[in-house]
Formats: sequence, structure tokens, C-alpha cells
Amino acid sequence: MPSPSRPLLPASLAGATPADILALADAHQVRFLRLQFTDILGVIKNVEVPASQFRKALQGDLMFDGSSIAGFVRVEESDMLLKPDLATFQLFPWGEPSARVARLICDVTMPDGTPFTGDPRTVLKRQVAAAAERGYVMNAGMEAEFFLFKPTEDGRPTTATHDVGGYFDLAPLDLGEDARRAIVDALEQMGFEVEASHHEVAHGQHEIDFRYADALRTADNIATFRFVVKQVARQFGLVASFMPKPVHGQAGSGMHTHQSLFTRQGPAVQNAFWDPAREWGLSAVALHYIGGLLRHGRAMTAVTNPLVNSYKRLVPGYEAPVNVAWSMRNRSPMIRVPERRGAGTRVELRTPDPSANPYLALTVMLAAGLDGIATQADWREPVNTNIWELSHRERRRLRIDDLPTTLEEACDELEKDEVLTAALGEHVTQQFLAAKRAEWREYHQQVTPWELDRYLARY
Repeated sequence: MPSPSRPLLPASLAGATPADILALADAHQVRFLRLQFTDILGVIKNVEVPASQFRKALQGDLMFDGSSIAGFVRVEESDMLLKPDLATFQLFPWGEPSARVARLICDVTMPDGTPFTGDPRTVLKRQVAAAAERGYVMNAGMEAEFFLFKPTEDGRPTTATHDVGGYFDLAPLDLGEDARRAIVDALEQMGFEVEASHHEVAHGQHEIDFRYADALRTADNIATFRFVVKQVARQFGLVASFMPKPVHGQAGSGMHTHQSLFTRQGPAVQNAFWDPAREWGLSAVALHYIGGLLRHGRAMTAVTNPLVNSYKRLVPGYEAPVNVAWSMRNRSPMIRVPERRGAGTRVELRTPDPSANPYLALTVMLAAGLDGIATQADWREPVNTNIWELSHRERRRLRIDDLPTTLEEACDELEKDEVLTAALGEHVTQQFLAAKRAEWREYHQQVTPWELDRYLARY
């Protein structure tokens, strides 16, 4: 095995050919290849092929039944193809070195090779192309927090934490540091540039931060990150969860998303959000981008916070935003602009949680920001006081809206937002909303332990 933290493959496979991938697979004794894609709900799917089928898979000739994937297609139009992105070839850093497993992230196409409009990765690529037509490249960094829990003897997940640590705690309070280090080792072997890892606020809660990248690569990285965290946690006898709010009375898990737009003029690349001559060092592009996020903030929430449980995190008192506003000096609003300027000028959207489909989440963020730039959206004034301490009248005076409080409310907002639904496309919008409304109805009909404890004996 390679030494810990050393990448198993070259830093970049941009421009790789099928012959290049076959040579790498042979050199590293790859026995199985996973062709991965993501469904509309953000769940990773895969088709695994043995070495005898590598050449066929690399040519994009592998067909699968799309009707078996929630939200894809009807049974009468089920045949679909997986088109691998060769630059995403990676080796998994576990298992037998003499019979390795590798993966490729794929786009989903129709049998004639045309992109499938319901493929989340294709949806993001379409929005990235729309930004490129305006001269912009989106860079993003997502900070996906997660919990590590102890399973039952038969392996079922629980919410029993393995430690009682808090923010930035060390062992013995932080008993997850060995698992975190193993996760970091695995990520670095898969080519991630990990910047930091630490214990988070809640018991058993953790964060691992890695370097930002362009929007598509960031979405690929988050999908990979969630998979790696779960796999390594199992090796330590733990269950990893990216559920937004698994424990009552504890902070939930967010996926704060740092984002910026860059422009290219000849060989020079410049951060379009930075203007040292303007107030706050923020360009008009940055301010209108913020205005777009504010304008579409309520509708975006359906995608960035897609579970019934997501809205139990977005409540006052647990460091999660509940209001549509922005600031440079506190973390209570939906948007924060970190102090760094120059090439590091960026906007941090604090609403998203790690259950979101990263491809669709980045799609609606970018679409909202670009709409703000195109329409010169009003960015309002930054709110640098703690919004949680403002009265209702003060919030109204500052034009501070509330974020949706339920998944149903968020879906209603998304359905009437023409900019975001156009970015997602008709297929994804319809299938996503249908799935989420069904999820809400099922939850709404449940009789919960809270209700039984409160009402059963009393009435």
C-alpha cells in the first residue's frame, strides 16, 4: 500500500483517453470498476463491471435500466447509457492491492447519446455553461458536517454518540479523531487537498474541509466525500450520518457553501467579486450576486435543505440561519461575506445542509446569483447585528424575510420561482417536487412519540 496521504494517481487526468485509463487500471491491478452517478435525490448509484468489460464501459456503451432509479424515466423508456468522465478516474484506498476497485463518475445519456435532462450532473453542467457564456467561472467550497454514531449489535444506526466533545475539542473528549485522520488519509490518497479537520459543536459531530474547486468538481468531491466518510466510519465500528438534525437539543449539520465568480482576460484570471475601490471591497458583480441569492433564497431552500428534517435545523438558537439577509460581521443571516479580500473574496451561503444533492444545490445557487447580476438585483444593506435578537418590527424595517419553516412551504416557493425551475429543467423540477411533496405528506400523517407523550393520557 502507498504511504498514508500520498495520492494514488496523478494530480490531474484532464484530457485522459480510454487507453490512458486502461493503462492505469492495469498498472494498479484494478479488478472491478464502479460507474457512479447520482439520482435526483442526491443518492449515489453505481454499476460495477469486471476487468473484462472495462474497454466497453470506457466507450460509454454500458446500458442500464433507468426506470429503476427514482425520478429518472418511465418503464416504457427505460434504456439509458452511462458516459464516464475519464478525468474522474480514482482508486479506492482500501481492499486488496492485488484486486483493486476503481471508480468513474458518469453522465447519464439517452440511447442516442443525447444528455438526459433528469441527470443532476448534466443539469449543473448546463448552468456552468450558462455562466461561461457570460464570461464567468464559478468556484465553490462546501463544508459538509457529519455525525459519527455507535450502531447496535446487529449494525443498525442509533443516535448514541461515541464522545462528548465540543467545538475544536481534543481527546479524550474527542474520540473521533482517529476516524477523522483515517478519513483524511483516504481522501488525500484519492487526490483531495484537505485543509483542516476538527470536532464540531455537537457531541459526535465533525467537519473536514478541503480545497475549493470549480462547481462541477466541487459537486463531484462532495458526492465522493460522503461515500468515503461512510466507508471509513464502518471500519471503526461507527455509523456516519449526514442527516441535518439527528439529535434534539444539539446543533445540526450544515454544508456552508463558499462561492465566487472568476473571469479570464487572456492568461489572467481575476476574482469578479473583488473591487478594492468600492465600499467593503466588493464589486457590483458581487453585490448583485448577493441580491440574487436574497431574491431567490426562500425558493432555493427546497433544494439546499431537501428533507423534512432539514427544517428542524433551521431554527433559532443553534447557529443556523432563519432569515434572508446578509452580513460581514456575524453568522446569524443566510449569507456571510468573510473578511478576506483579493483572490479570496467570496460569499458564504450558510443555509444548505449535507443532505442536499450537491449538483442541484450548486445549480440553483449559481442560477440565483447570475439572475441577480443580469437584473441588477437590490442587495439591501448588510445586517451586522445579531438578527436573532431583533424584534419583529426591526426585522420588517430592514426588509428581512424569514426562511421557510417546513419542506412544504419551501416546495411552494420553488414551484413559483421561474428562474430556478428553468435552471433545474422541467423534468427535474416535476420529479423533485413530486418526491418531496410525497415525503411531506407521509411525515404529516405520522403519529409521533412527542404527540403520544403529550396527549395520550391527557385527553
